[in-house]
Amino acid sequence: MQNVMDMLNDIIWSYFVIYGLLGLGLYFTYKTGFIQFRYLKEMVRVIFEKSPEAKKGEKSISSFKSFCIGSATRIGTGNLAGVAVAVTLGGPGAVFWMWVVGLLGGATSFIESTLAQVYKVKDKDTPGTFRGGPAYYITKGLNKKWLGVIFAVLIAFTFGLIFNSVQSNTISAAFEGAFGFNTTATGIVLVILSGIVIFGGVHRIANVTSVVVPIMAVLYIAVALFVLVTNISQLPAVLSLIVNSAFGLEQAVGGGIGAAIMHGVRRGLFSNEAGMGSAPNAAATAHVSHPAKQGFIQTLGVYIDTLVVCTATAFIILISTDLSQAGNEEGINLLQTSLSTQIGGWASIFIAVAVFLFAFSSIIGSYYYGETNIQFIKDNKTVLNLYRFATMGFVMIGAVASLGFVWELADIFMGLMAIINLAAIALLSGIAVKTLKDYQAQRKQGLNPTFNASRLGIKNTECWEEKEEKKERIVS
Repeated sequence: MQNVMDMLNDIIWSYFVIYGLLGLGLYFTYKTGFIQFRYLKEMVRVIFEKSPEAKKGEKSISSFKSFCIGSATRIGTGNLAGVAVAVTLGGPGAVFWMWVVGLLGGATSFIESTLAQVYKVKDKDTPGTFRGGPAYYITKGLNKKWLGVIFAVLIAFTFGLIFNSVQSNTISAAFEGAFGFNTTATGIVLVILSGIVIFGGVHRIANVTSVVVPIMAVLYIAVALFVLVTNISQLPAVLSLIVNSAFGLEQAVGGGIGAAIMHGVRRGLFSNEAGMGSAPNAAATAHVSHPAKQGFIQTLGVYIDTLVVCTATAFIILISTDLSQAGNEEGINLLQTSLSTQIGGWASIFIAVAVFLFAFSSIIGSYYYGETNIQFIKDNKTVLNLYRFATMGFVMIGAVASLGFVWELADIFMGLMAIINLAAIALLSGIAVKTLKDYQAQRKQGLNPTFNASRLGIKNTECWEEKEEKKERIVS
């Protein structure tokens, strides 16, 4: 079974995903005029912008809460255990390729998240909120519902089930290492906590993630900065090691440039999700005046995830550990050991708590992605409840399963999702670019951009076909 999964991963990633991610990332960067670099100020501005006023009796999801739902799945075990796996198998050079995926992925994330907003639909169960994502823009934009259904099945299985088993696996391993907790007991607690949140609906998910995500990110980055400042003299050597290993100039533990690229791109995609088609499901929930605003916001999410949190983990490991002497340690246990050399024995406890916050928010965010797509396939309460129980079942399975198995399975399904989504956004990228130009034209006039799909000749956009909102001037 392991050999079959290894073979599938090699085919999917070596021949399709890596070239697709890097190639389309470059293409989208060019088509959008280097949007991910030129609009950093705008990204920060729109994230705290007040949402348009909701109708009476409706409760909308703000840009910030939408950002937190997306970040909840991005900032998770991929930033901790995933980075540790990448540098163990691909060497320090894997970090460089994670950066490349993050920088190019900013443009890709803008395209897919903007499309999610353009083709979003109203949530019938929760007035004032929306649903959307690749399944929706494949169906409405490309008129290929059969492909939308295939993607919906893949993401529902990948995020709600497989990825959540990865998250619970990392939590149980961290708590076993820090406190000696039984993995089965940890799994049971996670199942109960997950059930409380996911049965509460999208507003409960948004409320929990909007509190947990900022707290966990700030705490973890603060500790990483402490490690970096106290070891600042080693920073040039670490950066040199990363760059040299990335191009095979220095033999990495995993062996040369091929291993560095493969594991860097895999773990980079698992972490920041740019191009995978997952974050657009969060982008679609927000109530904004123009789709491009969520494109900017989700691009910022990619940066925070990869360039800040993943880099923090990589520096902790590379400053503290000689990978050639790491022995059998892998995943989250390697990070715990590395941090222990810097801040003492309480590092294992800190990482265990950080992992819980990171991974638990990822569990509920990933579940929401699955829920959105289950309702796309079959809008039925019984089916949705069965999916909720299946999610909790996989949380339990992941807590007691082996590390290698869950990561390999996650890679296969993640790769398949990325192939379908990358093909779809490549075909629909003209719509996203047209939307961006409309936004830019209005901003040049000093306006708060609003979106009128019919004026731009974009069809099948049910949420944007109402009367155009009153234009307001804003202070730049």
